[in-house]
Amino acid sequence: MRIAILGAGAWGSALAINFSKKHQITLWTKDPAHAQEMNEDRINRSFLPGHALPSSLEVTAELPKALENVDLALLVVPIAGLRETVRMIALSKFREPIIWGCKGFESESSRLPHQVVAEEFPDILTNCGVLSGPSFAEEVALGLPTALTLASINAEFSRYLASELHSPKLRIYTSPDVVGVETGGAVKNVITIAAGISDGIGFGHNARAALITRGLMEITRLGLGLGGSMNTFMGLAGVGDLILTSTGDLSRNRQVGLMLAAGKSLQDILDELGHVAEGVYTARSVLQLGRQLNIEMPITQAVCSILHDGVAARNAVEVLLNREQKTEIY
Repeated sequence: MRIAILGAGAWGSALAINFSKKHQITLWTKDPAHAQEMNEDRINRSFLPGHALPSSLEVTAELPKALENVDLALLVVPIAGLRETVRMIALSKFREPIIWGCKGFESESSRLPHQVVAEEFPDILTNCGVLSGPSFAEEVALGLPTALTLASINAEFSRYLASELHSPKLRIYTSPDVVGVETGGAVKNVITIAAGISDGIGFGHNARAALITRGLMEITRLGLGLGGSMNTFMGLAGVGDLILTSTGDLSRNRQVGLMLAAGKSLQDILDELGHVAEGVYTARSVLQLGRQLNIEMPITQAVCSILHDGVAARNAVEVLLNREQKTEIY
């Protein structure tokens, strides 16, 4: 296939490197200077240093050129840039399938990615989907074994595309549950910040396991409230993604939690990371949706109080631990 990967961050670059083994890939960045640097150096020094870009990989800052004669567009821009990117694609008269790999809720509207796509590009709704699951860009670029989920309301489309993208080291499973897959990918980033805070304070492995388990309940409750399927949250895009990001040190959201526990300000943390940590921007939307659906989300509330209300990390976690004792409900 000829695939345009739109978004040259760590994840977009990792997928470009991986998929180049089987497909003809064009990688698009909206920054001309970034494109020039990658073309000259054949490496993405800003977001994925240490991984050479294949000689067959084309890099461009011109969207029409990136979309020319391709069979698929894969959007891996941050959720904050999804609407603008989809709007540009729609205006370009591009009518081939699109899938997206961003995780989170749009902060201004609390929309999931598929809702943004539906608003900006309704003509594409039967040939689109979301690619998500437990995956660090670094390991995908290295070609280490990874499993992802491709969800679409069009079962025939998802089966065909999954078979095209599937390889022995990058296994692609299909799902009809777009809402569940997107919700799992979004909310796990918030829970991961909490797990990082717990580890940074030094509460130990028992507390981390409790946070992950109770966090999965929050993900599931919200996901079911939004129309997702229980099975999704027990799979790759649910518990799988949550475990990876809550325990793996390559996780940016986990790093946010660790640094918050060390007393660093949020702005200093974001400046130091230099990459988007989606949980920071998703937390408020998650809490707002939970309140609208009358769903209790104490971990999310604690993370929001730390990120946005100036509550000290240790104090927020202690409030969480001192909540009223109750029966564990499934």
